Amino acid sequence: MSCEELQEEEREVLLSIYDGDKCFRQLSSTSFQYKIGEDDNPKSFLLEISWVSQYPNVPPTINLDAFYNKKLIPEVKSAIINKLLEEAGMQIGTPMTYTLFELAKDNAEELTKLQPECLISPEEETAIEAVSAKKEKKPQLSKQQKRRLAERLDAKGERPRGWDWVDVVKHLSQIGSKTDTT
Repeated sequence: MSCEELQEEEREVLLSIYDGDKCFRQLSSTSFQYKIGEDDNPKSFLLEISWVSQYPNVPPTINLDAFYNKKLIPEVKSAIINKLLEEAGMQIGTPMTYTLFELAKDNAEELTKLQPECLISPEEETAIEAVSAKKEKKPQLSKQQKRRLAERLDAKGERPRGWDWVDVVKHLSQIGSKTDTT
């Protein structure tokens, strides 16, 4: 069988296996993604496997550069890629995308053991919260400024209807009447 026929067959198998799985996504006819782990877990990652034209006779391209993986440290990314490429090297000549996804799912804890549970320590988090609390300070108004503000607003804190309307009679008395000179 040619590489194209093997790829078409593997694509059909992948789509039937992962039908309804929210973690799996086909990006193109030769590129697939699988999310390993839960969204709120700092050790979860999005694995992307792309087939080259000679696949499965050569290993696929393994990518962890998705925005979802920004929290992963570089050592963890390289460990995951190296482990998957090692497995792909042993699977040369056979369809291996499903095997690589399952390997990543089954060994996710081991692959991400170097990943810290929390990138920000609790002490740093409280310091960040304290800084943001300081920024939320309201401006200090004098008593006179508060009175003027209260006079302009109604009980709901809104300006009364028509606050910016022009007094038509006063306006006409100021500009005078126009006489028709035709």
